[in-house]
Amino acid sequence: MKLKEESSAQKLRGAYYTPLPLAQMMVKLFYDNNMLHNVLEPSCGDGVFLDALKNCCMLDQFDKVTAIEIDTDEATKLVDKWNESRVNVLNQDFFEFYKDNKNKKYDLILGNPPYIRYQYLSEEQRELMAKILTSQGMKSNKLVNAWVGFMVACVNMLSEYGKIAFVIPAEILQVVYAEDLRLYLANHLSKITLITFEELVFPDIEQEIVVFVGEKDKEEKGIRIIELNNLDDLREFNIESNGFQKLQHVHEKWTKYFTNDKENKLVKEIKEDGRFQKLSDIALINVGITTGNNKYFSVNQEIVDKYKLFDVVRPLIGRSAHAHSIFFDEKDWKINVDGGKAAYLIDFPEDEYESYPKEHKEYIMLGEKNEEHKGYKCSIRERWYRIPSIWVPDAFFLRRNNLYPKFVLNCCEAVSTDTMHRIKFNDGIDSRRVLLSYYNSISFAFTELCGRSYGGGVLEILPGEVGNIYVPNVDSIPMEKINEVLMQVNDVISEDKNIELALDIVDSKILIEGLGVSSEWCEDARKIWKKMQNRRLKRG
Repeated sequence: MKLKEESSAQKLRGAYYTPLPLAQMMVKLFYDNNMLHNVLEPSCGDGVFLDALKNCCMLDQFDKVTAIEIDTDEATKLVDKWNESRVNVLNQDFFEFYKDNKNKKYDLILGNPPYIRYQYLSEEQRELMAKILTSQGMKSNKLVNAWVGFMVACVNMLSEYGKIAFVIPAEILQVVYAEDLRLYLANHLSKITLITFEELVFPDIEQEIVVFVGEKDKEEKGIRIIELNNLDDLREFNIESNGFQKLQHVHEKWTKYFTNDKENKLVKEIKEDGRFQKLSDIALINVGITTGNNKYFSVNQEIVDKYKLFDVVRPLIGRSAHAHSIFFDEKDWKINVDGGKAAYLIDFPEDEYESYPKEHKEYIMLGEKNEEHKGYKCSIRERWYRIPSIWVPDAFFLRRNNLYPKFVLNCCEAVSTDTMHRIKFNDGIDSRRVLLSYYNSISFAFTELCGRSYGGGVLEILPGEVGNIYVPNVDSIPMEKINEVLMQVNDVISEDKNIELALDIVDSKILIEGLGVSSEWCEDARKIWKKMQNRRLKRG
């Protein structure tokens, strides 16, 4: 992570300008609407939305357009360019503007708010944004991005029938820090339209965006999602191409609205079916070991030999590629060791430092020489080189993945860093039954629904989200059958075959034959999984 002083001016301002075709599409949504009189653009940058209004012959439609820009150079250019009475350009921080004008109402608010992380905001901006959020009953924390504050403030400034159209990060659909925002928007807008793009609109920053269109009205319609390939699709774009779905007024991800009514009904039925249970009902799911410096604490055989670390290291599974099957055993671990991989985790003991062997002290001093101890997680420890909360889990679940996250049994007392989640099964739970219960179409569908699309098309799934995956309860299936099917699944994965072959086997032999689940459920769940997976991978 770059420090503020090392970051570019563009990054600090979060200024990634909107392509003109996209801005023109957004303003055209409100063409010839005689109920819109006052317009606000809270972060106008180079004035692309003003250009769009002019190009679409819409400026005369409004009484007043107020455009705000924090950058003095940009604001000066815009003042010189827009020398007409109905356009008012203000060189001001929007949060300051809101503090002084929060009771003003606007019929239309357009823009692309800055994407600035909390740590890059000034102390004054942080305080102003915190007041905006808490005044609306929302939490303020160090994860909240500036665009969230912009959205809340602007929705609060909408008139009775006001409209808002913003270009915002697609993370609004799913990230935890925006769950308060999603509920706020659901409670304050009667119609929400999300326009998504399969291709990146801002390829330079690999930031997936959506166009958010919100409308106030007397009658609540709900939410709809319209998926486009790229900006070229705007030429034949029709915002009425999809109908609205009922919007739930609860903390939830909006990725669920990428599924249709039939698919949502299936998800609901599975959740209510006694043959299925959440992983959190049968296991503790915890983030992997936070070392504070994986590169330093995860070592290969050469480092172990050089510093004689034999008695202070544990076998380590470092990443998905280190798991060659659904069982991580000593043979798998030895392959990683012999391959020169970082297959050991250093676990220095509680003993007094003075009693450490000289080779161990040398490795610690090497870390201090290279300033490894100055990283935040290491620096706050009493002894920076001692990793806390090391325990051996029953299984591992991959945090980030491409096609699907592997669920792997721990068969050699291994540990993992935070690239893997640690799973400890409840007392009396048979680990092999749970392992098999995950590899089926229904559980894979929930994995995509519970996780979130990360940069490059990666699926990231956090411990709480893993816990919300529904798996079949296979306690009634004979153990002989469990082991037979488990070996077939293992063959598919260890030989790197198409994972759908494994899903076919489990769907047929366990869900349909063993539990009486309908084949239609399995087929429809497979479609959900593939649809959500394909949507994610297309952004890779």
